[in-house]
Parts: sequence; structure tokens; C-alpha cells
Amino acid sequence: MPAFFRSRAGRQWLSLVVLGAALWVVGALLEFGELLAWFVQQFDSYGADKLVLALAVGGTMSFVYSVLRITDLRKEMDLRAKAEARADWTATHDHLTKLPNRYAFERAVLLHRRAQIDEYSEEWARNVSIFCVDLDGFKKVNDLIGHNGGDALLVEVSKRICAIGSADSVYRFGGDEFIIVATGLSSQHEERLSRLLIQAVTRPIHINGFAVEVGASVGYDRWQQGERLEDTAHRADLAMYEAKSRGPNNYLAFEAWMRDKVALRASLEAKLRVAIKDKAIRPFYQPLIDLKTDEVCGFEALARWTDDEGNSIPPSVFIGIAEETGLITVLFEDLLSQACHDALAWDDHITLSFNVSPVQMEDRLLTARIFKALTVNGLPAHRLEIEITENALIQDPSSAAAVLDELHDAGVQIALDDFGTGYSSLSQLANYRFDKIKIDKSFTATYRDDERQEKIVRAMLALGLSLNIKTTAEGIEEPRQLNHLLELGCDVGQGYLFGRPMPADEIAPFLHARNRTLAAE
Repeated sequence: MPAFFRSRAGRQWLSLVVLGAALWVVGALLEFGELLAWFVQQFDSYGADKLVLALAVGGTMSFVYSVLRITDLRKEMDLRAKAEARADWTATHDHLTKLPNRYAFERAVLLHRRAQIDEYSEEWARNVSIFCVDLDGFKKVNDLIGHNGGDALLVEVSKRICAIGSADSVYRFGGDEFIIVATGLSSQHEERLSRLLIQAVTRPIHINGFAVEVGASVGYDRWQQGERLEDTAHRADLAMYEAKSRGPNNYLAFEAWMRDKVALRASLEAKLRVAIKDKAIRPFYQPLIDLKTDEVCGFEALARWTDDEGNSIPPSVFIGIAEETGLITVLFEDLLSQACHDALAWDDHITLSFNVSPVQMEDRLLTARIFKALTVNGLPAHRLEIEITENALIQDPSSAAAVLDELHDAGVQIALDDFGTGYSSLSQLANYRFDKIKIDKSFTATYRDDERQEKIVRAMLALGLSLNIKTTAEGIEEPRQLNHLLELGCDVGQGYLFGRPMPADEIAPFLHARNRTLAAE
């Protein structure tokens, strides 16, 4: 039935036509025409013929008016239908790339649920594979060429993805994440499409005179008959995040252990929130030794967490979760305050060394939080040493410089941690003021057996000496390492040879035993 007759006006018009036809039939059966002619003859002197003519003309005009009105209504309905179609397209498509958006995908999922044995369901009954693509390094490109340039990059990336013939439907889920639905692919073709997606995305893109590049992480999974399509998309998303965790330009098919890994992470996150609230995460302290005097000159605070079941959770695990969930700020303030309080029990010449992660360098209130911990616990600023990795300085160099200058001006010492493993080490030393550089343990562990590594360590120590910056060697575990570093002029040592991380209540016995050993020598 046409749309007009489904409307209220259409139904009324149709009812009137039916009623008119019925009246005409009744009039014909009752010979109403002859009665009308008799009526006109009998009352002709009273103008009956003119009355009948007026009624006929009025009826004709009413009919013409009805036709015109119906035509206008049809035009209005067409305009409304077009406006609704435009509004629906706007709601279901990304305004930038013109691709279908998350809402359009949800609608496709709904249609998939309702599909019966027809052409649409037969298409979906073939092998359906869902690919999740997320760009790597998009934020850096956005910072380089601006948001307009970033938008242009997303448009070009979307065109490249759509140009791949195996991609039947492409959706943009917002940000730099895309969903691709492909049908009829074998396992080999799924892997091939993943490689094609990465190759298409990673080719250089020329924008505003810049040749920019981004990476791509791809995860995919195949829909199984009878399951919900959104479950397949979720598994593809899990596979994508696992691929991203392994570095840029990786692709992975979903495997069951990925879901278990996410469940374990969610469980750890819940436990971490409780642990932070209950202050169950405590600072342990590893000694720093002045290699020239053999005395303890400081302790590095290291976060340690043992859960209620007695399991020791590695810092690399829970610190990463804290950074991703935004819990790192609360954890940092709590641990720094505990460490400052514990350091008050040490001799005045012993410093407290504390790590700041790259994520925390983006915190505009970082210096305020550090000064608050010092003030509340009464620890002098010169007894605190903040360790910052090279990677923490490249996100926002100007902001990092402001933070380091403010800490320096207050008397806090700054150490460049994991020296040699990050980005542009020499430029970091030139652009920022450091009181100490810490040679990463990866160099200390292997330099004696690798001539190239030994030359690098020598160069690092010579660089520190020429710049009048103290050097600390991490990971010293053997006497021969210590002896060689002493020969090369290293200032401070740290490692299991001197002592493992210990809780605060073990520091006093440790210092007493070490002082007694030194006195005996």
C-alpha cells in the first residue's frame, strides 16, 4: 500500500471516495435522478434549477480543492521522508569520514538478530569475519600537524581501508578505531587482509607539506552460527589490544587466553583499588652505595604489593594498571608520603630516591604533590632525589623542563634514570639539568662480556665526569663488576651485591650491620 494511504489524510480521503460511491449506487437504485428532475420542474419558479447548479458547482470546487490539498499533503510527506532520511544518515554516519558509525553497526547487529531465511541472512550465514583496527602513534601525528591535519589523515586512512576489496563494510567507531566486516574469508584470507590493512594504513601520507606515518594494530575473529555479532566484535577488540601491546603494526586472531587475560586484569584492577584504599602497597628500599667511601648514601623506594592470598604482584603489572586507570596519582602520593616519613629516621646524609613515571609528568600538579609530601612529613627538599626516565621527557618537553626547573629551584635533586635505553640521551643532558645519571642494569650485566657494551659504559662514565654529573650503576651483582666500575670511576652503585629491597623496619639493622662491617675492616 502506498505511503499516502497509510497516513490519516489518505485514509480519510479513501473513506470519502467509498462513501460517495456508495451514495451514488443508492441514488441510482432509488432513481434519485428522476426525483431530482421532478423537483426542478415543480419548483422552477423558486429558482430550484439555480440551487441545483450551485450545489453542482460547489461539489466540483470541493473536489478540486480536495485534489489540490491531497497533492500538497503528498509533497509535505515526501519532504518529511527526505528530512527523516537525512537525519537518519547523519545519526548513523561519521561526519568526518562519512563512514557508518557505531550506531549503524548496532543497527546492523539488530537486523542480524531479526534476520530470517532470506537474502540478507544468507549473506551473513557465510563466513563473517570482524576486524578491529586501531591506529598507532596518531596522537603524535596530531600534535605535529594539528587537529585539522589529523582529520585529513583519518579521511585518507578511511579511504585506504575502504579501497581494500575484501572489506564489505567499514565502520568508524570514533577516534582512530575502525571496524571492518568481511564475508567469505578463509583463515588464510583473514591473515592476508590483516596484512593488507596494516600496509594500507602505514604508507606515508602527505598533509600540509609533511609526510606523516602512523602504525596500525589489527585484531580479528570469526562469527559463529547462533552467537551474537557484538560478541564477535568484542573478541576482535580484545585481539587488537593484545596486538597493540606487542608493538606497532601487529595483527592477531582472537584466542581464548586473551579473554582470560582481560578477566585477570579486571580482577587485579579491583584488588588494586582496594589495596590503595587500605594502603596495602608499601615502599621497600634498596641501598645506594657511595663506591668511593663504601658507605650508604641513599635508598631507592620501590613499590611492593602482596595481596590477601599472599601472592606477590610485580610492580611492572600493578604500576601499569595504575597508570592506565588513573590510580597512579593516588598511589604516588601515598607511597611518597610514606617514604618521606620513613626517611626521617635515617641519617641526614642519606637521600631518598623516588621514581616518577612518564604518565605522571603530564600531571600539572606534580610539583605541588611532591612539595606537599615533603612539607607534611618535614623532610628537607635536598634529601629527596626524583628519578625520571628519558621517555618521560619526550611527551611534552617544555612542560617537563618547567617541572624539573621548579624542583631544582626548591633543592630537589634530579636523576636521569635508565640512561641509554630511551630517546636522544645526549640531547636530554643538553636540554635539562640533572644531578645524576643512572646507567641501566642491562649495560652493567653484559658489558664485561661484550667489548662494545664495555666501550659504551666507559663513554657514559666519561660523559658524566666531563659534565660534572654523578653516575650510578644499577644491577651490580658480582664483585668483579664492582671492581671494574671502581676502576672506571663510577660514583654510586646499586644492586643485589649490596642489598635487596627491604621494608622500612629492616633499614636500621641493615645500616648497623654495615657500619660494624666497615669499622671491622
